[in-house]
Amino acid sequence: MTLLTRFKAGWKVLSLLFLTLAAFSYAMFQGGFVSWFLFYSFLPFALYSFLLMIYPIRTFQVTRRINQEQFSVGQRFIGTITVKRSFPFPLFYLLVEDELNDKLKGVQKLKEPKKLFFPWFKKSISFSYALLEMPRGEHQFKSVRIRTGDLFGLIEKEVSLEVENYFLVYPSTVDLTYHSKQKQYEQGSASTLTKYWQDSTMAVGVREYQPGDKFAWIDWKATARRDSIMTKEFEQMQSHDVVVFIDRSHSEAFESVVSYTASMIRAVVKSGARVGLVSVGQQQKMFPLQADEQHVSSIFYHLAKVDCDSQTPFSAVLGGNYLNKEMKQVTSILVTSALNMELARKLELLSARQQTFILYLIKEKLHELSKEESVLVERLKQRQVHVSVVKEQDANKRFKEVNI
Repeated sequence: MTLLTRFKAGWKVLSLLFLTLAAFSYAMFQGGFVSWFLFYSFLPFALYSFLLMIYPIRTFQVTRRINQEQFSVGQRFIGTITVKRSFPFPLFYLLVEDELNDKLKGVQKLKEPKKLFFPWFKKSISFSYALLEMPRGEHQFKSVRIRTGDLFGLIEKEVSLEVENYFLVYPSTVDLTYHSKQKQYEQGSASTLTKYWQDSTMAVGVREYQPGDKFAWIDWKATARRDSIMTKEFEQMQSHDVVVFIDRSHSEAFESVVSYTASMIRAVVKSGARVGLVSVGQQQKMFPLQADEQHVSSIFYHLAKVDCDSQTPFSAVLGGNYLNKEMKQVTSILVTSALNMELARKLELLSARQQTFILYLIKEKLHELSKEESVLVERLKQRQVHVSVVKEQDANKRFKEVNI
C-alpha cells in the first residue's frame, strides 16, 4: 500500500509538470494573447499545487477533548477536535476525521466525527461530534485523519496524526434491594452479621479429622468403628456476606448479565454486607470479601472490561477451587442467562452440603424460559435452592422479577 501511494503521488506530480510544460509550449509555439493568457492563468494554480506539495501538514497540532473522564453504558460521548498550525498557508479545503475503533463505528451518532472546512488562512479550527449510548468496554482513540488538496485534485495530501485517548465505559446499574436469606433451623430462624462460625450444639454428621479441628470435636464412637480419627460435623451458620458468580459463557444476553451483576454487587454493599466476585473466562479473576469503596471500584473496573469468552462450563466454575475457606461459607449468588441440567445437578449437590445458593436467571425482553428451564427451576425450588427469573424490561436495563 505504501508503494502504491507513492506511485499515485509521483504520477500526480508528473501530470502537473506535464500540464505546465504543455501550456508553456503552446504559448511559445502558438504565440498571441490567448495562448499566453492561458499559460499565465494556469501558472498560479500550478505554483499553488507545487507549494501545497511541500507544505508540511504533518506538523499540525491536533488535540481531542472529551466531555467526561468516566462513562456508563447509555451515556453520551462528546468529543471536540482542534487543529492548529503555525504557518497560515492558504488551504482550499481541509477534511478532519476522528478515526473510531471497531466497537464505536456502529454506535448511533448525533453528529458525525468528521467535518469539511474551508480554512484558507485560519490558524485554528475545531468541531464537536456526539456518539449516543456508549457501549460497555475499554475504548481507545488512536489518531485523527487530515486530508487536503488543490483545486484540480491533482495534489492530495493525507496524514493520520497520533492523538491517543483511553477511557472505560462502566456497566449500567439499576436500583436493587438485597435481603439476606436467613437459614432455618429446628428451633427457628437464625442469622448473623458476623463472619462464619459453627454451632457446636448441633452435630449433623461426621468426617475425617483435619488439622485445626478441636480435640472436643472428636467422635470417639465413629473413630472406633472406622479405625480412623473422625470429628463431628456441625451445622454451619451463614453470615450475610455474599460471593457473586458471573456466567461468562457466550450469550446474547451477556450485557444484561453484566448489568445485573453490577447492580447486585452495589445492592449487597449498600445492605452492609461484604461482597466477593468470581469471574472465570480466558482470564480468571477472584475478588475477596470486602465492602469498601475501593474494592467496589476494582470490581466495576473488571466488569467494564469483561467479555463472554469462557471455555469452562458454568457448572464447572461452581465446583472449582476458586474460593478460599472463608468464601465457601457465605451466600453464593449466581447470575446467568442459561439454566441446564449440569448446572442444576451441581446446585443440588452443593446445596445438600448446607451451602446457600441464590440463582438469578436473566432473560431479555422478548425471550421466554424454555421448557427444560421451567422444569429445572421447579426442581431447584423443591431442593430449597432459591431461583429468580429476571427479565429485562427495556433498553435502559430495567429489570423485573418474574414469578413462575
